[in-house]
Amino acid sequence: MSTWQKKFVAVAGNIGVGKSTLVEKLSARLGWEPFYEPVTQNPYLEDFYREMSGWAFHSQIFFLTHRLRLHYELSRRPSSVVQDRSVYEDAEIFARNLHLQGYLSPRDYATYRSLYETVIQLLPPPDLVIYLRASVPTLLQRIARRGRDYEQRIPASYLEGLNRLYEAWIADFRLCPVLTVPADALDFVAYSGHFELIVQKVEEKLMGKEEVVFHPSEWSVT
Repeated sequence: MSTWQKKFVAVAGNIGVGKSTLVEKLSARLGWEPFYEPVTQNPYLEDFYREMSGWAFHSQIFFLTHRLRLHYELSRRPSSVVQDRSVYEDAEIFARNLHLQGYLSPRDYATYRSLYETVIQLLPPPDLVIYLRASVPTLLQRIARRGRDYEQRIPASYLEGLNRLYEAWIADFRLCPVLTVPADALDFVAYSGHFELIVQKVEEKLMGKEEVVFHPSEWSVT
């Protein structure tokens, strides 16, 4: 792929699916600039964990503001970039999940959605969203493998709920092309062949190929 042609790619997917690792590997392989989830000190988090219903709206607005600003900055960078988690996931997955759990009231959620949908229309979308799709057993296995203490307590039911939201979001997403990676079958950390297959499909999608899919016959490449 031409190195001079700027691309903006976002990697999406559930907790533990391998977003950060794929961002790291793609940036090294293709010469892109990686951007990971920003470490921001949310001033509402302490209040949120003490009283989720009272502070969920404030906390989500803070996160959304930071994510929107980062998206805008990445869209304007002169070099190709690959982002760990998109702004869309903040609203479509995590804020929606808080609403479904009863922590964001209908009024607050409607206000949040109105703000999000207005600003999103003004921002240029990425050139591609790479969606890493994985079942809950695969997610739990990878979460255990990376060994973060605070993640070991995440219940399977929570991951399942997020998976349902991810599937509903990606099914209706039309702002830019999407490449769905079957992450149950493709372990791009353990097998270099799996990673190179993903790179091939990403390049095909960015070059405008309409139908780009992973065939089971390709999964045996290691």
